[in-house]
Amino acid sequence: MDVIALIARILFAFIFLGSAFGHLTNAEAMAGYAAGKKLPQPKLAVQFSGVWIGVAAVLLILGVWPDLAALMLLVFLLATAFLFHAFWSETSPEGKQQEQIQFSKDVSLAGGALGFFVLYAAETHPGLNLVGPLFSLS
Repeated sequence: MDVIALIARILFAFIFLGSAFGHLTNAEAMAGYAAGKKLPQPKLAVQFSGVWIGVAAVLLILGVWPDLAALMLLVFLLATAFLFHAFWSETSPEGKQQEQIQFSKDVSLAGGALGFFVLYAAETHPGLNLVGPLFSLS
């Protein structure tokens, strides 16, 4: 069970490592998209979010406060879903479809992050962690 939980953490965090790398290496291009969504200080926001999700992904993989890492990812995913992928405000059918797909992906991943939070904040959480959970749901 412990090895399977570790594999699940690695597989789940994989997308966030790649995204964090993209945020930090392509901050200028991503800032243009963020500016189009009316985000203040778009380049700084892109860089901050890159560090945020990168740290969360590494914490989750290593099992250092995996419950906190899951909450960090949950916050990022819900914020991006509602701030960046508001499909309901799109006017073109193609734009609406693209944003709805991205919104659904972010909400689904948020559900996974919430699942990791519950798993690791529960009384009996899987092992192979460097540091145990920060929160307790018991």
